[in-house]
Amino acid sequence: MSVYRIHPIVLGTKQFDKGMMTYQHDYGKPFTIPIYAWYLEGGEHTILVDTGEMHPIQSAQREEAIGGRIYTFEQGLARFNLKPEDIDMVLHTHLHNDHCENDYKCSKARFYVHEKELEHIHNPHPLDFRYLEDYIEDVETNGQIEVLTGDREIVPGIRMVHTPAHTPGGMSVFVKTARGTAVITGFCLIMENFFPPPAITGMEMEVIPPGTHINTYAAYDMVKKIKEQADILIPLHEPSFATGEPIG
Repeated sequence: MSVYRIHPIVLGTKQFDKGMMTYQHDYGKPFTIPIYAWYLEGGEHTILVDTGEMHPIQSAQREEAIGGRIYTFEQGLARFNLKPEDIDMVLHTHLHNDHCENDYKCSKARFYVHEKELEHIHNPHPLDFRYLEDYIEDVETNGQIEVLTGDREIVPGIRMVHTPAHTPGGMSVFVKTARGTAVITGFCLIMENFFPPPAITGMEMEVIPPGTHINTYAAYDMVKKIKEQADILIPLHEPSFATGEPIG
């Protein structure tokens, strides 16, 4: 079985209320999150998890806020001597725009997406404005999408697991590394969701659900379950990974 190293690539940022990450906690506190693609180095295939923003704001202020450099898709891949057409597989945690805007550039890739994400990107609820079907139309028309209906081993050492906490078709990516099983979460969190401050644990809550979710109780349970299953936790928007240091 292959063993992988996970490379975070910052492909954008968002500035908003921290409560968008931490349900019922820190509302009104300004917060900047990085937006990532994750390059899974190892094995026979060139694999990314998500593709980030198409036109990221690259400013000193935002880079200072997250503690790392912000790249365009091409710049980020070039760090590993890769181009978009070199990507063999893209594993989508979900299809909110900031996770799929560069899909069309990966002309030779297979895209692994849960069926419920495809349903919702084509027919989103008005509250879920983050779904924009324009970003996947090219790869869908080209027949590049592999539709998932549940959990799936993609290649030896990499498994996608259905975790519908943030979106109906959210998929967490389990990756075998030299340090154990890393899980790139299928829901938008920071590390504080997994390891809350005393103000939260003092209320007998072990984790914090994502700030946007489809069912609060189910989201809480899924975050707790992933925490128990992972040797290495990789929340999708955790700023400490913006340094670009490899994981695993």
